[in-house]
Amino acid sequence: MIEIVILAMIAAFLGLRLYSVLGRRAEHEEEPVVPTRFDRADGAAPRPLSAPQTDRVRPQAEAARPIAGVPAAAETALRQIAMADRRFDPAQFVGGARGAYRMILEAFWRGDREELRSLCDDDVYASFASAIDAREAAGETLDNRLVRIEDVRIEGASLTGRTARIAVLFVADIAAVTRDRNGNVIAGSLVDAIEARDVWTFSRDLDSADPDWLLDETDEG
Repeated sequence: MIEIVILAMIAAFLGLRLYSVLGRRAEHEEEPVVPTRFDRADGAAPRPLSAPQTDRVRPQAEAARPIAGVPAAAETALRQIAMADRRFDPAQFVGGARGAYRMILEAFWRGDREELRSLCDDDVYASFASAIDAREAAGETLDNRLVRIEDVRIEGASLTGRTARIAVLFVADIAAVTRDRNGNVIAGSLVDAIEARDVWTFSRDLDSADPDWLLDETDEG
């Protein structure tokens, strides 16, 4: 009888040890979240147009749902992008594009070349930098305000090889003022906002370890 009790105690002890080891192993095997340059160390929300940092793969039924407000040709390409990158989500992309639009405009207005470099490809960055150089040479500054973004929607998309490109229409109200080197207003008004319609195209190499989309073309809508 005593031997049975001792054997039962040993079995219980081994069971608890096995549970403890497996539990710790499961915790250590969780996939770590890898920060990108769009992540903020202060715990604020990550900067926009970065691919999701989660390993969640959308179910096939969810990926097949209609994409509201997207032209048929663009929807086909978006589905191709989603098949090539199962973590791509059009709604999340549009939200990131809205944030990128504000960030890029404000960086250009204040002449922040470093910020523009991180958000644009080489050609677009060169155009922005050239305009900033000319503005500074003339002693002019921009005192612009993005009053509101009225609409953001996908206008087109394509997948060439492993390079995805998505064109987005932005409709926004902008109050724009240009000042000379003495601070005098030489153009525009902060009182009367004007409607801006821009079509910006963002691109990303789906094979790249860098999850960020870059602005690679600008046009008027």
